[in-house]
Amino acid sequence: MKTNVATRVQKHRAGLRASGLRPVQIWVPDTRSSDFADECRRQSLALRGDSQEADTLNWLEASADTEGWE
Repeated sequence: MKTNVATRVQKHRAGLRASGLRPVQIWVPDTRSSDFADECRRQSLALRGDSQEADTLNWLEASADTEGWE
């Protein structure tokens, strides 16, 4: 026997599916993990001195719309 909550969730999901949507599960890095910071550091250091990385960062800075930012 389904609970009231489970029934509502099922109806909500059925409505979304009827609208042409489908559920997707996305796995992302766990930013709370100490390994995450270590990996970010490793990747950042690997790009140090890379000319393409510098070009990309310069382009991002030039094309960013930061008007009104504080």
